[in-house]
Amino acid sequence: MRFASLGSGSRGNATIVTAGSTTILVDCGFSVRETAARLARAGLDPNDIDAILVTHEHDDHIGGVGALARRHGVEVWSTAGTRRVAAGALGEVPRMCVFSSHESFAIGDLLIEPISVPHDASEPSQFVFSDGQSRVGLLTDVGRITPHICRMLSGLSALLLEFNHDEEMLRHGPYHASLKQRIGSDLGHLSNAQSAALLREIDTRRLQHLVALHLSRQNNDAGLVRAAAAAALNCGADWIAVADQDSGCPWREVSPGR
Repeated sequence: MRFASLGSGSRGNATIVTAGSTTILVDCGFSVRETAARLARAGLDPNDIDAILVTHEHDDHIGGVGALARRHGVEVWSTAGTRRVAAGALGEVPRMCVFSSHESFAIGDLLIEPISVPHDASEPSQFVFSDGQSRVGLLTDVGRITPHICRMLSGLSALLLEFNHDEEMLRHGPYHASLKQRIGSDLGHLSNAQSAALLREIDTRRLQHLVALHLSRQNNDAGLVRAAAAAALNCGADWIAVADQDSGCPWREVSPGR
């Protein structure tokens, strides 16, 4: 199994996960043209995508989903709540599939375990992906850590994890007070401190990769993220990967059985 980020941040998000003959795109917040260019950097073509998996309806996650699905005949998967709220933004797609955020399901060679998460969206979900030998977790756009999230993310081989903001930078930064309140709320985004606390809570003994996602341009710094994550994992800061808005994070291979 392997994975890559095509870009992560408030201007667009997309993640690729592959196993065997199956390639899934998680979210697509970029135009079709931009997505194709980013896929090409990863050695892929839009026609290689077997399914688009949607986490929630915010534009930086679904802005390009409908157009990409129509142009390349790709099926789209979401919860019923996301489907209902995002119907207008998505438009008609070749095939719309609904999953329960409380039940695992398979797409080709990948088993997907949804994670119900607290965020200001309608029935948002994050995911754990498995090929039968390794498990890769994806967690962004979450306001607080729950016991359920901890259970789902323990024992992973790799984790893509939101480190959205430094709490002091957000507090003293340029955002309007209402936006600061939203970001820092239980339905907002994870701070560096919250994500580091999650890493201390879960079983990370099998972890081969940690990739930090969804960093705020105004309210965070990659150096702060690496320092927080490294302290939590007791590892070197250079071991922590950070996906940025423009270049994402290149392919990461997951070794089976570890």
